[in-house]
Amino acid sequence: QVQLVESGGGLVQAGGSLRLSCAASRRTFGSYVMGWFRQAPGEEREFVAAFTISWNGGSSSYADSVKGRFTISGDNAKNTVYLQMNALKPEDTGVYYCAAKKSSATSYDYWGPGTQVTVSS
Repeated sequence: QVQLVESGGGLVQAGGSLRLSCAASRRTFGSYVMGWFRQAPGEEREFVAAFTISWNGGSSSYADSVKGRFTISGDNAKNTVYLQMNALKPEDTGVYYCAAKKSSATSYDYWGPGTQVTVSS
């Protein structure tokens, strides 16, 4: 079992930045894929970014809509994954969820409660 807790959401003007954090209850590095998803009002939850953590770094992937603006990263010592969000747009508004899955799994098994991000125009 992995418990996840997000933090760092809030209200920001368009063009601004926020950094979201996701603290895991146990070590996930090397065996889990960590992801960020978001859900706007009335919309389905969508993939934002994912980070596979290894002892010598990691690899990341992004949705086309956030490439070049968002960066996902991890801190081994803190069992924490971050999502740095720059050049925010109103369409980035939504509840952001942290998720984890074992590297061999096809779907994400563990989810945080979410944190609200609101970008005003």
